[in-house]
Amino acid sequence: MPTPATAPPAPSHLRRIVAASLIGTTVEWYDFFLYGSAAALVFNKLFFPGSDPLVGTLLSFLTYAVGFAARPLGALVFGHYGDRVGRKKLLVLSLLLMGGATFAIGLLPTHATVGAAAPVLLTALRLVQGFALGGEWGGAVLLVSEHGDPRRRGFWASWPQTGAPAGQLLAAGVLSLLTAVLSDGAFTSWGWRIPFLLSGVLVVVGLWVRLSVDESPVFKQALERAESRRATEPEKPPLVAVLRHHWRDVLVAMGARMAENISYYVITAFVLVYATTAADVSKQTALNSVLVGSAVHFATIPAWGALSDRIGRRPVYLFGAAGVGLWMFPFFALADNATFGSLVLAVTVGLVLHGAMYAPQAAFFTEMFGTRMRYSGASIGAQFASVAAGAPAPLIATALLSDYDSSTPVALYVIGAVVLTLIAVGVARETRHRDLSRIGGEGDEEAGGSGTADGGDANGRSTEPSSSTGARTV
Repeated sequence: MPTPATAPPAPSHLRRIVAASLIGTTVEWYDFFLYGSAAALVFNKLFFPGSDPLVGTLLSFLTYAVGFAARPLGALVFGHYGDRVGRKKLLVLSLLLMGGATFAIGLLPTHATVGAAAPVLLTALRLVQGFALGGEWGGAVLLVSEHGDPRRRGFWASWPQTGAPAGQLLAAGVLSLLTAVLSDGAFTSWGWRIPFLLSGVLVVVGLWVRLSVDESPVFKQALERAESRRATEPEKPPLVAVLRHHWRDVLVAMGARMAENISYYVITAFVLVYATTAADVSKQTALNSVLVGSAVHFATIPAWGALSDRIGRRPVYLFGAAGVGLWMFPFFALADNATFGSLVLAVTVGLVLHGAMYAPQAAFFTEMFGTRMRYSGASIGAQFASVAAGAPAPLIATALLSDYDSSTPVALYVIGAVVLTLIAVGVARETRHRDLSRIGGEGDEEAGGSGTADGGDANGRSTEPSSSTGARTV
């Protein structure tokens, strides 16, 4: 008979949980991607004037990368407190930080007004964005995963992942509309501020939904067990337990992120630079291609998540990684055709294949760690990888294009990341049958995550019984 923590919730309740996670991730990714698009289109002129266009873009993308540098710190801080006091409170805080920083960017003076202080202020707000996003992802996917039906965890947990294309869709859509109705001069002068200021409205809506949901029942159950043992067995900090007992799982998660993260920013952010410079496509055409691709990406992610429930996380993830690697040369060949149709095809196919990695990632990473270290473990694995993957991806791609005047080095760069991901996911073990309430908790029945490290109690030690029927389900 299922326990309250593992019994499937009512569909209406689960939909509310999914909505709370999805709207928050959508707002946060809207804020984050809006910056990336603005970095490619206007920040090089407004905050780094007087440079060669590609050099200005490089400097602009450098501030874009700075946001990634703050994400590991956000993962550590939010992960620690999310494993101590709960997922919901930290998710509210992350939304406020991200939305406030984005709104403030819309009010920033430019280089022409305050000189060197402008890029300094921009960089500081970008750091706040990165810090908030570093804590957002882990909490959002955990809230759904720990509430959801275990048999359909991949499907339900993939919905917060759709916040990325939804945010990209929203950011690209707003920018595309503004560039269509405003002249280049008006957009560069004041129009670019509008999407950033709109973030304030989105944050209010996101908070209203997010405050209405309950804490994860799996977390509350684990917290009660930990408190009952605290007098005789003090808990180690989640970070200590993760690094001591689950460091291999963290490395697997980081390796899995390489191809997913790098390919995404090449396909959605760098493509704006490549299309408008090397392929001589208009700004409007480039933005519209990302808009179409993001819509298809949003629609296909839940399908990939559902497939991972049927055949496993690893097969779907490996297919996506291999597909992205094989698509890179056709991707740039289609972009070079400099037509809207070819650019849409290039971006859309790339994002559909990316979705095969991104959709099962939420459940896959969640299933690697025990409840009292899950926020920390999943966030550390995901966000530390972003420093080496997504952070420098547009910067490296732009530099390779500038140095070699060819897309071939960029394609090889992505393929190299794919090889790392294939190795990492290839050595991992399947996780889809694991019971989240019994990983890392009293009476554990199975190991946590990749199969390279055991699950454990509140301090990360293995509590797997010496014998049990069906103790391992993978």
